[in-house]
Amino acid sequence: MASILVLAIGIGITVALVGSVMFQILIPLNEDVLSPLEEKCQQIANEGYKIHSLYPDSNPEDLLESDMKRLMYLDDVWIKECVSVLPADSIFNIVNNVDRNFSYGE
Repeated sequence: MASILVLAIGIGITVALVGSVMFQILIPLNEDVLSPLEEKCQQIANEGYKIHSLYPDSNPEDLLESDMKRLMYLDDVWIKECVSVLPADSIFNIVNNVDRNFSYGE
């Protein structure tokens, strides 16, 4: 009787574990899916980072005029369309996922 009970418990645990694995495989988590606004904000953050990385130790006055205007535009759009609209966790995710792998010739 005890061996049947242990066997039933073992089968129950096995079925639960296999079911859990199948559930995770069939229903993937969509944590990386961004809304269209979040995608736009991610592009703005990536572009702004590229400009900032071209002048890592410079004062804003040392930037080329075209880069300075572009950076000011991106900062304005970032504040108006991203920071003021999206929740804080989305902003932090975007900032943490800035594309830092690029070549300066792009």
